Amino acid sequence: MLDWLKKLDQHFPVRYSIWLLCGIGLMLSLFLWIGFNIGGWLVLVFLFLVGMGFRDTLQTRHSVLRNYPVIGHLRFLLEFIRPEMRQYFIEGDNEAAPFSRQQRSLVYQRAKGDQDKRPFGTQMDVGAVGYEWINHSLQPTTLPTHDFRITIGAGRAQPYSASIFNISAMSFGALSANAIRALNAGAKRGRFAHDTGEGSISRYHREMGGDLIWEIGSGYFGCREADGSFSEERFVANALDPQVKMIELKLSQGAKPGHGGVLPGPKVTPEIAAARGVPAWIDCVSPASHGAFATPLEMMHFIERLRTLSGGKPTGFKLCIGHPWEWFGIAKAMLETGITPDFIVVDGAEGGTGAAPLEFTDHVGAPLQEGLLLVHNTLVGLDLRERIKLGCAGKVISAFDVARMLALGADWCNSARGFMFSLGCIQAQACHTGHCPTGVTTQDERRARALVVPSKAERVYHYHQNTLHALKELVQAAGLTDPSQITAAHIVRRTSEQSVKLLETLLPFTQPGELLRGEMTQQVFRRYWPMAQASSFAVAAQPMAQHA
Repeated sequence: MLDWLKKLDQHFPVRYSIWLLCGIGLMLSLFLWIGFNIGGWLVLVFLFLVGMGFRDTLQTRHSVLRNYPVIGHLRFLLEFIRPEMRQYFIEGDNEAAPFSRQQRSLVYQRAKGDQDKRPFGTQMDVGAVGYEWINHSLQPTTLPTHDFRITIGAGRAQPYSASIFNISAMSFGALSANAIRALNAGAKRGRFAHDTGEGSISRYHREMGGDLIWEIGSGYFGCREADGSFSEERFVANALDPQVKMIELKLSQGAKPGHGGVLPGPKVTPEIAAARGVPAWIDCVSPASHGAFATPLEMMHFIERLRTLSGGKPTGFKLCIGHPWEWFGIAKAMLETGITPDFIVVDGAEGGTGAAPLEFTDHVGAPLQEGLLLVHNTLVGLDLRERIKLGCAGKVISAFDVARMLALGADWCNSARGFMFSLGCIQAQACHTGHCPTGVTTQDERRARALVVPSKAERVYHYHQNTLHALKELVQAAGLTDPSQITAAHIVRRTSEQSVKLLETLLPFTQPGELLRGEMTQQVFRRYWPMAQASSFAVAAQPMAQHA
């Protein structure tokens, strides 16, 4: 700082200069107004700014404003528009935060039916560690259709022929009514499934008639008694609806595993209350754990009970992997009871449509790759894999994302944010505020009106169709006849500047029946399998003593 400024600052803080200039502006505008009857509006402007300066120096909440009256507000303005400025002017095409511009643009283009081809080569650094690709064949195949489907619940009374790409769990309440309508209408046209989320089945889900996967969480919304316990009568009333194709018991979700939730009373509108079976305008609590069962054995019997009550519809559960011994306890309960779910959906910690504390978003739960591999390997090692279909969710956007998850053991993929982008989501990350700029995640009817259902339903349909068409082209290029043939031997990852490896050799895979024979080739099984018990989610007493 110049010497004269330092001396001035000792008598009058230079940081007050803008406030002072506002005072001078007020006096000059008063002179013009009184003397020449012009500039009255300037008087109001400068009077407001001078008053703001007094308020800033007297308030106690913001230190910046006390030290920098008037001009300090620029800091809050710039902070407010920072995400938009970064997204539109600074962010690189491949910077994922959490989804890159290239990923979002791909969804927008496919949803609109626009050209999704990119000229002049890849923008990715093919020499970077972690870069992956799928090996192609010199004899590509030709597939008749991109409508790839799997049968879930084969042998049950009401098996379901599901698309291998579906809408992941998002509740009415988290999403607007128009968003639910558009998603379900798109799902109906494309003949793929729409997961309700644990907020249960609203009238907006039923309105369009698309296939539903009814997710049941620990709050038992849509099938609960007044005290929050499970209600058979209410469950049957919803489960027997022909629109409901599968029943999914939610143990945990990737966005906030192990964390319950409370929907504040002011947000529990009559419509949300009707869907969930709770009183309107009263806090709606979703506990962190289930009350209908307390052990893996009880959980298996509960799943069988749900399947029976639903008339034999495919019934399974969703979880984000946490303690390995808890998952192993569930697997042991399958062996002990002979009861198996028809499907399991593995949610990765990358999941994020549910707002959560930062620590949970960043540091709780297994990422999708590790979680999916553990579940797949366990079922293979127990010779149960052929009886149980595996779904997965966690930042699945493109056809390559789908192919990669199939290579790791999944039978199908779900996407939440991908379909949100197809609705017009711009990743403003204001989902939890009720101020979504595109009307996707808000209960404000005026904002939600911006989302025009017929138009957005078309985009949901086209995104699904064009993604599967791209998957078809990948499968053909690999010389395969069905996506189910994609294995870890088809995907290559760069591990260093000079080295690449197949996922088949880079990641651990078990052999069929390995665990039944006691051949535990992986450390995770050697350490945690003895700690698991079917009778409790807790660590078995003897193994814990051995590892103390």
